[in-house]
Amino acid sequence: MGELSPIHWLIVLAIIVLLFGGKKIPEVMRGLGEGIRSFKEGMRGDTPGTSQTSTTAPPANTAPPASSTENKVAH
Repeated sequence: MGELSPIHWLIVLAIIVLLFGGKKIPEVMRGLGEGIRSFKEGMRGDTPGTSQTSTTAPPANTAPPASSTENKVAH
C-alpha cells in the first residue's frame, strides 16, 4: 500500500468519467471550487460578497427620466 502510481490515477479518472460523464464533470468541479472558496471565506470570517477577488463596477451614471406633462394629473 505505497504511493499511487500514474496508472492508479488513470483508473480513478476513468471511473469518474464513467460515473459522471464528460459533460457533467466541469459542473461538478465548478461546484466543488465554489464550496471550497465559501469554506475558506467562512474560516477567515469574511461575509459573502466582500472578497477581494470580486471586482464589480459601480453602476453607470444615467440621466433621470424626462418628466412629461401628459403623466401629471391636475386636481
